[in-house]
Amino acid sequence: MEDLQRLYPIGIQTFSKIREGNYLYIDKTAYVYRMTHSASGYMFLSRPRRFGKSLLTSTLHSYFSGRKELFHGLAIEKLEKEWTEYPVFHFDLSMAKHVDKGGLERLLDFMLARHESVFGLNATGGDPNLRLVDLITTAYEQTGKKVVVLIDEYDAPLLDVVHERENLDILRNIMRNFYSPLKACDPYLRYVFLTGITKFSQLSIFSELNNIKNISMDEPYAAICGISEDEIRSQMKDDLDGLARRLEITSEEALMKLKENYDGYHFTYPSPDIYNPFSLLNAFADGKFNSYWFGSGTPTYLIKMLEKFGVEPSEIGNNHAEVSAFDAPTETMTDIIPLLYQSGYITIKDYDKSLDLYTLDIPNKEVRLGLMKSLLPNYVASKTRETTTMVAYLSRDIRNGDMDAALRRLQEFLSTIPYCDNTRFEGHYQQMFYVIFSLLGNYVDVEVRTPRGRVDIVLRTETTLYVMELKLDKSAGEAMEQIDLKNYPERFALCGLPVVKVAISFDSERCTIGEWEILEA
Repeated sequence: MEDLQRLYPIGIQTFSKIREGNYLYIDKTAYVYRMTHSASGYMFLSRPRRFGKSLLTSTLHSYFSGRKELFHGLAIEKLEKEWTEYPVFHFDLSMAKHVDKGGLERLLDFMLARHESVFGLNATGGDPNLRLVDLITTAYEQTGKKVVVLIDEYDAPLLDVVHERENLDILRNIMRNFYSPLKACDPYLRYVFLTGITKFSQLSIFSELNNIKNISMDEPYAAICGISEDEIRSQMKDDLDGLARRLEITSEEALMKLKENYDGYHFTYPSPDIYNPFSLLNAFADGKFNSYWFGSGTPTYLIKMLEKFGVEPSEIGNNHAEVSAFDAPTETMTDIIPLLYQSGYITIKDYDKSLDLYTLDIPNKEVRLGLMKSLLPNYVASKTRETTTMVAYLSRDIRNGDMDAALRRLQEFLSTIPYCDNTRFEGHYQQMFYVIFSLLGNYVDVEVRTPRGRVDIVLRTETTLYVMELKLDKSAGEAMEQIDLKNYPERFALCGLPVVKVAISFDSERCTIGEWEILEA
């Protein structure tokens, strides 16, 4: 297969367009069959943005419309025997982002009117819930078939106002009113499917609709969205080989790079490793690695929330949570963990069954670097280009094992940036180092426990392990004395790398590094 012949459905979320246009489609139709032939006729799925929720909803639309020709050669073709055509009402609430009360009401009116026109109804301006009831019952009476309701991104109107109490209550009441007929119309409904980022219990929209089956963390549906490694090997082998040729590496090396950058998601446990589909397809299309998913949506809201909850950069990963944490009401939550998880910035990495406790961490390199780049301005108030250049040169210094040059470069850079209010706190510099070293792609951790205390920063490169102690307005000698007194290097004696002690003093008046000492352990 020539690389140019493959069409990747980047930004395309319509199943029929993908199939009719001969775009790559990762076959998820066995999941569609399982979903639509289960005991529950009401289902909900939560996944981060750009993970394929809309494409899955569109696939269900085509399936319930009886469009058998679109499923030729796919798994469901051998499973489904009837291919019954049902009336399908598909509501895409992603159009309702950043709207006020009037905007949301107009959008619901527009979406209802389009469906009503098909069945000869003209109820423009009436209550959305009554119009939905009339729409469902009329479709059932006219066709003799039960109705399918698909609601994509049900929570989109609320996410932007989730911490604005007054606006949240207003918009939530509109949506609660709109969704309320779904239970009352049960005799006329064949299937109801909703997607979103937040779990429906968190926004208190469906207080009456208690029969929704939430499949978000069900093991049988772990790989329903996203792309697994098995799917890459079985359905994208030619794509992987083509990428490897373009990069002039082996296919296994290309897969390892894809894994490092875009893999690592788990939405239950156990679960196969799930790759971010948006980033993966972009990497195949471009023949290179880039920050596709993170770069496709500015996480301004996330950064504000991290500040609101007082979460330091080093605290984002390596967290633990009980299963109940995933259901915390969004508008009253006191912990940012559910938001980070649902948004895709952290994911499940392990599960302790005896404690019913999940381990959560940043999924991959793309997300880690994207987060740190977004957080860096909080510590280095400088122009992006200058900061990026500094980090690039710093990376080269540390890669060459020249920590002295790296600290000299950082000292010079910090002395040129504007004054920051937080520079009189030692923790500010610790987090700044954490962010910068994370951007270098190396392992870094803060407050690492040892038998005799905690190391401020541990940085591990391919060739060296650095044990760092930071002091504010004290001498580097005092910092080195603490390293020696508590014998921090002893904790890392078996790491297999040379251990180097780095003692750094920060000058709060000059807002930069004052002095440092570097010694081999």
